[in-house]
Amino acid sequence: MLTAIGLMSGTSLDGVDIALLKTDGEDVIEHGPTHFVPYNRDLKVFIRRAIKAAIEGRDGAADIGKASGEITEAHVIAIEEFLEQTGVKRTAVDVIGFHGQTILHRPKRQEETAGRTWQIGDGKTVAEATKIDVVSDFRAADVAEGGEGAPFSPLYHAALIRALEPDGAVGIINLGGVANITYAPLGGGVLDLIAFDCGPGNGLVDQWMDLRRGEAMDKDGAAARAGKVHSDILRMMLLNPFIRRKPPKSLDRYDFKIDPVLGLSVEDGAATLTAFTATCIRASVPHLPQEPRDWIIVGGGRRNPAMIDAIGKALDAPIHTAEAIGWNGDALEAECFAYLAVRSLRKMPLSFPKTTRVPRPMLGGVHHRAPV
Repeated sequence: MLTAIGLMSGTSLDGVDIALLKTDGEDVIEHGPTHFVPYNRDLKVFIRRAIKAAIEGRDGAADIGKASGEITEAHVIAIEEFLEQTGVKRTAVDVIGFHGQTILHRPKRQEETAGRTWQIGDGKTVAEATKIDVVSDFRAADVAEGGEGAPFSPLYHAALIRALEPDGAVGIINLGGVANITYAPLGGGVLDLIAFDCGPGNGLVDQWMDLRRGEAMDKDGAAARAGKVHSDILRMMLLNPFIRRKPPKSLDRYDFKIDPVLGLSVEDGAATLTAFTATCIRASVPHLPQEPRDWIIVGGGRRNPAMIDAIGKALDAPIHTAEAIGWNGDALEAECFAYLAVRSLRKMPLSFPKTTRVPRPMLGGVHHRAPV
C-alpha cells in the first residue's frame, strides 16, 4: 500500500483539487483529507491565452511557457497549503499524481498516426520543490500509441464500484466540461470496462452564461429552468458526427460550439444547451452491452438540478449523485490521479482498448524522483 496525493485542475479553470488516498493500485484502502485552492484571476488569464494559442496552432511559446510556470508554482503552493492545513507529514507521502492543466486535447484523426494531448506544468519542478516523488504526463504514452488519451478515470471508477458490491451493471456519468461514461458490467474485470466521451458536459452552458451574463455557470440550473428547449436547434446540434461515432472516443472541451443558440434568450439558450448534454448522454446508451441498472453522476454538473433532471428524464432510470452513495464528489478526480500515480509506480496499466482505443493495455506516467 502507498500513500498518494492527487492533484487535478479541470477545464473549468476554477483551481486545484487535492486529495490524499491510500491504495495498492487495485483497491482503495483509505480516503484521506481533501482541499481546494482557487486560481486567481491573473492565472486564469494566462491559462486562457495558452489554450487559445494551442487551439489556433500558432507560435504561442511565450504565452504557453508563462502559463506552465504559473501552473507549476500554483500547484506547489497548493501542496504546501494542503500539508500545513491537514497536518499530513511530508515523509508520509510516497508520491504525488500531478495531472497538470490541459490546454489542448485532439484525438487522432484518420489520416494521422497519433493525436495530441497537451497538459502544461512541470512535474520535475514540483518534485524538487516539495521533496516528494511525482508522477506526471499520464496521457502521453497512450496518445503516442494511437489511443484517444481520454477518459482516464474508468479504472478509479471501477475500484469505487467494486467496493459498493453492486448487483447489476453500473454506469458512471462524469459531468465536467465534457461528459463521459464509464460502464462497469457485473462481475467484470478491468478489460471489460467501457468508457468514452459522450458530448459536452457543463462546458457549453458555462460558456453561454459567461458570454451572456458574465457568470461562471448556470447556478442551481436557474436559467435553464426558466427557459424552454428549442427542439429545432436541438435536432440540428444532434447532427454532429461525433455523436454517431462508435466508442472509444474523446473530445476537447471546445469541440462543440454555442453558435446555434446565439439568437436565443439567456434562459432558452441555457435550457437548450442543457437538453443537448442530456440527449447526447441518452444517445450513448446504445453503445453499451446493456443499460446499467443504476447511474451515478459525478463531476461539477451534479450540482445543477436542471441538468440532473434532464438526464434523469432522458435515461428513465435510477440516478444517484456521488454524495448519495458516500463518495466525495469534489475530490473524485484528484483521488483518481493519486490512484493512477500508484499504478504507474507499480507498472500497472492506466488505459485499455475499450477505454481509450489504445491497441493494448498501456502503462503511463513519467516518474520524477525527489532530491535526496
